[in-house]
Amino acid sequence: MVQSCKVSSSKASSSQKSSGKASALKKPKTSKLASKKAATKKTAANKRAVASSKSLPSNKILVGNCIERLKELPDNSVDLVFADPPYNLQLEGELHRPNNSKVDAVNDEWDQFDSFSAYDEFTKAWMAEARRILKPDGAMWVIGSYHNIFRVGTTLQDLGFWILNDIIWRKSNPMPNFKGTRFCNAHETLIWASKTGKSRPTFNYDSMKAFNDDLQMRSDWLLPICNGGERLKDNLGKKVHPTQKPEGLLYRVLMASTNPGDVVVDPFFGTGTTGAVAKALGRQWIGIEQDKSYIEAAEIRLSKVRPVSPEDLQALKPKRAAPRVPFGTLLELGLLEAGTTLYGPRAKKSAEVRADGTIQCAEQQGSIHKMGAYVQGLDACNGWTYWHFKADGELKPIDLLRHEARNQLGLN
Repeated sequence: MVQSCKVSSSKASSSQKSSGKASALKKPKTSKLASKKAATKKTAANKRAVASSKSLPSNKILVGNCIERLKELPDNSVDLVFADPPYNLQLEGELHRPNNSKVDAVNDEWDQFDSFSAYDEFTKAWMAEARRILKPDGAMWVIGSYHNIFRVGTTLQDLGFWILNDIIWRKSNPMPNFKGTRFCNAHETLIWASKTGKSRPTFNYDSMKAFNDDLQMRSDWLLPICNGGERLKDNLGKKVHPTQKPEGLLYRVLMASTNPGDVVVDPFFGTGTTGAVAKALGRQWIGIEQDKSYIEAAEIRLSKVRPVSPEDLQALKPKRAAPRVPFGTLLELGLLEAGTTLYGPRAKKSAEVRADGTIQCAEQQGSIHKMGAYVQGLDACNGWTYWHFKADGELKPIDLLRHEARNQLGLN
């Protein structure tokens, strides 16, 4: 969450040297403000042109100001941005526990801003560059606390991002409120947003549901803060970074919203949690950081990461992504025959398979989907899961035959 950048501005000036004979027509005068704006636009365009011609520096830490380093990356080139920006905590004075021991709070220079407007300007600057480098179907995650997340969310929407979810990270071991003047601050908020409202970002719904014991993954996540052996410390036993995030949090984010080989950018790389998890999960990563001590710790940490094997990274494929196989193909491959009786669950309804790939029930004939809906009195039905065939004295869904058809056709 290190502030590896601050908004900077440089004066642009343009001058024209006259040469040759003066024109007979008097040229209109250009104001200094207009010249300055034109020069600034030209400089920005040149930077974008240079960036677009460069390849991505994958799996590297870019040292320096994050806004300037983001400008060096090509347009529409990355799949995901995970940002843990400064929270602008506005802490005043030291914080002590009831036993008068000092709390190791965040009082670093990178988390301090002169005003809310300065913080908003900073947020808009790095976020605009982050949006530029995202692919059309890319997305961004931003994490924050009550100190900054509402301002961050406003800027996200103002810049054209489309908010998909806000995730509550509920900490299983939060720091108490030692003064007893407020509720214990036991959570942080993550905002997940796509580049535009028309973007179709990656979401591994089926994998996350399986990950959660076949229950939909909810938007409140219970995870511990970073501690124990995972917490990086220096030779004196002090925390290397005051706000190091737990790898479990990034694991869930990347598993949910990226695929192996995707490029993930972290503009506030810190000690490299995003890079470590990305490397382990077979994702490419780019980190931006300017603090030398954080960079050194991150490099050592990354050198110890061992990637998961490609075979073990195979995610559960959603059924809708599987190649389409028409019901008639089952007849062509001999997996079913015309005249076979199909049954609804518990054999309360039945229908006969016809040679043209339809099924008939009483006087009605149609596709497996239309007939499934008809016998249930519904508007729609998934015939693959409703209809069953008999095998070894048991009812089995015809979806098993579709899977076998895909195997025979080499589609699985």
